[in-house]
Amino acid sequence: MSAANMKKVHFAKNILFAAIAACAAGAYAADAPSALPAPGPARKASIPATAEKTLANGLRIVVATRRATPLVTTALYLRSGAEVDPPRLSGLAAMTAGLLDKGTATRSAPQIAEAADALGGSIGTGAGWDSSSASITVTTPKLAAALDLIADIVLHPKFAQEEIDRLRKQSLDSLQLELSEPQGLAALVARRAVFGDGAYGHPADGTVPALPRITRADIVRLHDTYYRPDNALLVFAGDIDLDQAAKLAESAFGAWKNPATALPAPRAASGPSTLAASVVVDLPGTGQAAVALAHAGIARDAADYYAGLVANAVLGGGYSSRLNQEIRIKRGLSYGAGSALATLRHGGAFVANAQTKNPSAVEVAGLMYAELDRLGASEVPADEFAARKATLAGNYAFGLETTGSLAARVAGFAVYGQPLSELGAWPDKVQAVTPAQVQAFARTHLGRDGATLVVAGDAGQFAEALATAYPNTMRFEADKIDFDSADLKAVAATKNAPKK
Repeated sequence: MSAANMKKVHFAKNILFAAIAACAAGAYAADAPSALPAPGPARKASIPATAEKTLANGLRIVVATRRATPLVTTALYLRSGAEVDPPRLSGLAAMTAGLLDKGTATRSAPQIAEAADALGGSIGTGAGWDSSSASITVTTPKLAAALDLIADIVLHPKFAQEEIDRLRKQSLDSLQLELSEPQGLAALVARRAVFGDGAYGHPADGTVPALPRITRADIVRLHDTYYRPDNALLVFAGDIDLDQAAKLAESAFGAWKNPATALPAPRAASGPSTLAASVVVDLPGTGQAAVALAHAGIARDAADYYAGLVANAVLGGGYSSRLNQEIRIKRGLSYGAGSALATLRHGGAFVANAQTKNPSAVEVAGLMYAELDRLGASEVPADEFAARKATLAGNYAFGLETTGSLAARVAGFAVYGQPLSELGAWPDKVQAVTPAQVQAFARTHLGRDGATLVVAGDAGQFAEALATAYPNTMRFEADKIDFDSADLKAVAATKNAPKK
């Protein structure tokens, strides 16, 4: 995965402008209300009805009809992603998906791009955890041709060696950038802390040693194994109904056959971790430290899924969340602090995160722990609770406004085996969550036991203080970490290894 670059904005100071600003601020303060206004009503989402059908070969078709504009997004999803990467071949699923539009038996990569451009769209491919996909958005009259193009790249990829080498170099360049930044390092270590040597533990985008090990034969093998109609989902969103979609799908994918062998049994999602409760990653000379507090989370089908969504919204979902309030707004220790709840097919993770000055890393870590403790110790006040649920509902509504985002949202339910009725029920289920349920979620899933604190930065400025505050601390040098290994240490050479 690629890390986001932090941008610092430097303001020039002018005495005159500062004086004017101070006067204006004083005037505003005199007239300002003493309390923030109450949150408005939750944003209503326009949620279309869905329908589905399964072809004879096992390909499931799901349609969300919206006739507002003559546009349709179609996306083919495979129910396998980075979790099927073999040990020591991290990044294989991502490379396989990334190469789909880089040439087929009858089209070169430029020809594929030109064909998509002639249709007025562009192809998107990629792999996440639990799924891989190829998609395009076009006007309704061009949908048949677009679907044939998607079928060509998914069913007949060439996997040319020159394209493999090009993508490998691009992936390594992105990875090197991620590993040079505290935030990227902390995220990768946090993943290993949560999932250990399980299928979700390795970096989805690969590792520096693993990417060069991936061969064309590995890519072809993964494609032959997992790219099959009984492991696939075809989503349509926009100006189309089920009958139209089924006819187009039958024409493009009806001849797609399943291999004689069954899908491989999935690996265990998580495994034991040997990492300490506190981990320091030393990246000398870096200007900031990344602080991540990681905890095993829940799977997508968990009974307390909606309580988890609201709990995360209260803690770190947006500008007004507790973490951002305490770390950024009240103390100015970070440009932003937040959290994420990743819910996957066979497990999940909760991670709170912030970037801060190296010397304040220990203080930020303490604030994170304190907020998790507070959520489990007492119920969220009614006004705060209503505001956080309104934020969730508003974001959900925004995520349904385009055909592309609608298709992705529908796929999010279907890929994880959730009933399609959940698409419309989601806002009401969020609103039905109670403060007591959120408190119970925090007590069950977000306690200090089992949490791992990761701090990546210039360790000389915080490691001693961190070890004092959290004695069970383990330290790594950033350039010596082996992310192919669950314990982050280099695997010893075997006796059959070639001599150098």
